[in-house]
This record gives sequence, C-alpha cells and structure tokens, in this order.
Amino acid sequence: MKAKATALMLADLGVVKSYSRPHTSNDNPFSEAHFKALKYRPEFPKRFQTIIDARTFCRRFFTWYNEDHHHAGIGLMTPDQIHFRQASAIHTARQTAIDAAFLSTPGRFVRQHPKPPQIPTAVWINPPKKTEPAQA
Repeated sequence: MKAKATALMLADLGVVKSYSRPHTSNDNPFSEAHFKALKYRPEFPKRFQTIIDARTFCRRFFTWYNEDHHHAGIGLMTPDQIHFRQASAIHTARQTAIDAAFLSTPGRFVRQHPKPPQIPTAVWINPPKKTEPAQA
C-alpha cells in the first residue's frame, strides 16, 4: 500500500491551500486568537503530563474565557453576556453607575461626560478594508 502525498489528497477532497502572510490571521482568526489567549495564561504549563491534564486545563480555561474574561472587542462584556442577550441591560447599568459617579464628582471627568464602551454590532479580528464610495 502506498500513501498519496497529503497535498494531493487534500486537492482531491477539494481543500484549498491557504498562504496567509505572517501576522495576518485570515485562515482561522478566532481560533488563532483563542490559542494566543490560552498560551498566555499564567497557569498554562510548559507540557501536559497526560491528555486528562490537558482536558482539565482546557475545561477550566474555556469556562473562564466565556464567563469571566471581559473582551475589549465586545464592549468589555463576556461572551456569555453577549450570547445570552444580557449586553443591553449591562450597558444600561454601567451608564447608570457612570452617571452617578459623574454627578457626585464632576471634576474627576475633565473632558466630557463618560460613556461605557459601545456594544458592537459585528466583531472582527481583521475587519474588511473600507472602500470609498464611487464618485459620479
């Protein structure tokens, strides 16, 4: 039995190769961002002793990532808060707290009335480039 080269087998299956440039995560941007978050956790080990250790670590990591980690890209919300449609209520509560802080100590806010981060309508790692409108 002779094996076919992996590239030929993938071509036969209709899988297209990707030649992404370095630091341009267009293949799997969310997966790549997730891997970076995973590897940069202080408790991430140099090596897992067993597959059970790896699974245990990942279960704890994914729970933290989805339930406790506030993401700048989604208005300092957690993925669970967005997924379970709690973002509007949280945004309103944040604005109420900020308004109270502003009223109690307006001198603390010198430039303008503070606002919480906006709730995004779309989330991108590499947003598409904006095109200029056609001129007639």
